[in-house]
Order: sequence, then structure tokens, then C-alpha cells
Amino acid sequence: MTNVERTAALEVGDLATERRVVVCCGPGGVGKTTVSATFALQAARAGRRACVVTVDPARRLADSLGVESLPNTPALVEGDWPGQLFALMLDTKGTFDDLIARYAATDEQAQSIRSNRLYQNLAGALSGTQEYMAMEKLYELTEEGAYDLVVVDTPPTRNALDLLDAPRRLTRFLDNRLFRALLLPTRVSMKALGVATQAMLRTISRVAGAEIVQDAVTFFQAFQGMEDGFRNRASAVRDLLADPATAYVVVTSPRPDALEEATYFAAKLADTGITPAALVVNRVHPKFLRSRAPLPETHPGTTLGVLVDNLLQLEALADREQTAYAELVTRVAPAPVGRVPLLRTDVHDLAGLGLVADNLFGPGPGSATSDVG
Repeated sequence: MTNVERTAALEVGDLATERRVVVCCGPGGVGKTTVSATFALQAARAGRRACVVTVDPARRLADSLGVESLPNTPALVEGDWPGQLFALMLDTKGTFDDLIARYAATDEQAQSIRSNRLYQNLAGALSGTQEYMAMEKLYELTEEGAYDLVVVDTPPTRNALDLLDAPRRLTRFLDNRLFRALLLPTRVSMKALGVATQAMLRTISRVAGAEIVQDAVTFFQAFQGMEDGFRNRASAVRDLLADPATAYVVVTSPRPDALEEATYFAAKLADTGITPAALVVNRVHPKFLRSRAPLPETHPGTTLGVLVDNLLQLEALADREQTAYAELVTRVAPAPVGRVPLLRTDVHDLAGLGLVADNLFGPGPGSATSDVG
């Protein structure tokens, strides 16, 4: 590791020890879940109490931490570090249920909402619900004050943009005229409704069915009085996402498609006024030639000749990768760039996760040596 790389590694590592929230974003299939868990592990190594959250329903986070499964509440991951490491996998409906219970005036109101057919479909299938509940879980974990660092492993790039925009979209929904029109029958008699609203409800009944409209009216009747709580919560989540203590880390790999996605994401972040705090390039082919000394003369076909030729091919591949992600490095500048070399095996336990941490942040006391392949 060169001095420049070592400095960048320390700066990336500072995010795990100094920030309150780290949001890992980027394309799918680049090891984003592993990198997210690595930030939480680094915080625990530094004596902090850290929690990593994944919204990915796959088992990758559990696999990275070497555990069978993860619940919707923080589960302690045992390990030899001075801090504590917790992890959870988002249960969208369970989180929504908890939110309803928090803002309902009575247990009866909460039960009325949870048993409504529209809510049951809304909680599990409506576009954007998962993204908002992920942000709700993030807010819940930070507000309870039990964790020094919360790391969020987001869905692949474009869905992650939806996740960051979820609080604003919820506020727009609560202020939408259709929402208010559906809520209005719960506040006044149908006779008191305007002609336009009555006509709209009749049209929806003909298209979607009277039963669906009745479910909707029943749902919004049960929802009455809770809008302000949701609206205020969404505003608080937006403030958290914009807080300087929240860091956004773009994770990618040297693959051309992954770099294209990551570049798109970095541009979209810039459009929202967010500057990435770091770029992590995962699964990079390492460079072995650190010296300018000439290689020994060899003859084709000999063992030494084959080894030297193989080394030169690896160096050329590493150079091509570095050129490929150079534009992305420029786009996220002055954010530090962390690099994780291609390892011999996939990460499936804490030992492998520790190896990633050593390569990303620099070896710590008693850490394993690099295991590039």
C-alpha cells in the first residue's frame, strides 16, 4: 500500500469512527453489503457500538457476518473487539406495523388499520413503502441513542435513489388532493361533499369496484388524526439524511457496467446537493510492481518466462481497471478512495470480513495479512 493509498484508507476509516450514519450506495453485485458490514465492524474494532441494516431480502449480510439469519430488531454479533456489533434485516411490514402503533391514538385504532385489506396490501407491495420503512428504521435506531454508528446497506443504485427520496415522497402523498379527497368522507357526511369529489369517488368505484373504495374509505377513517405524526416524522428523516454527521459512500467494482451505474448515482447525488464522503472500489486486481527496477531477462517457454509474462498481464489488467474508474474518482473528488483487492474466496464469515476491513482501512493490531488472489 503506497503512502497515498494509506492516507486514503485512514480517511475512509475515519467515517466509521467519527460519523453517526454511513449510507452505502451503488450498483448491485459489487459487494456493497460486505462493505457495509465492514464499516460497522471497523467501528466495533474502534470501541464503538455499531449497527448495520440491510434492506436486501437476500441472505448476503447474514452470510457476511457468519450467522444463520437476521431479525427486524438489532441482533448482537459476537466477536473479539472492544466495541459492539449489531445487525438487522429490514422487515417492511413489521416496521410499518410498529409505526402505526406509535401514532395510533388507541390500540383499537392500530388494530383497525392493521386488519384493513388496503393496509395489508399497502404495507407489503406499494412502490416506495420499503424505501420509506428503511429510512424509518434508520431514524428509529439513531433517535434511540443506543448506537454510535448506524450503517445502511441500500438496494442497487436506482432503488437507492428512491430510498433517499422516500421521506419527501411520503410528504407529497399526504398533501396530495386524492389523499385528502379520500380522507374527507371520514370527516364530513357524503351529502356535504362537493360535486367533484362525489363524482371522483363514483368513478373510482366503477373502475376499481365499490368494495375497494369502501376499503379505502375505511382505511383512511382509521388513519384519521395520524397524518401529522407521519408528516413530522418524514421531515425529521429528511433532516437526518441531510445532517453533516451522515456520510454517503459510493461502492462499485471495476466492471464497466458497475462503473457506469456508480457514475450515474454520483451525478444524481450531486443534483440533490449531496457530496459523497468516500468511494470504495471493490474487487480490484492488485498491482505487484512497486519498483521501477527492470525485470530479469527471460526466455519464452521457461518457467520464469511464464511467470514474468503472467505478472505483466496482471499489471496491464490492473492499469486498465485504474484507468476505467479514474473518471469516477474525479467526479467524487475530493472524497478519499478506498480499494479492496480481489480476494481468493467470497466473504462468508467474520474472518473474511476482517480481511476486507484490513485491506480497506489498513491493518489493525493482530489483523490478518492481505489475501489477494
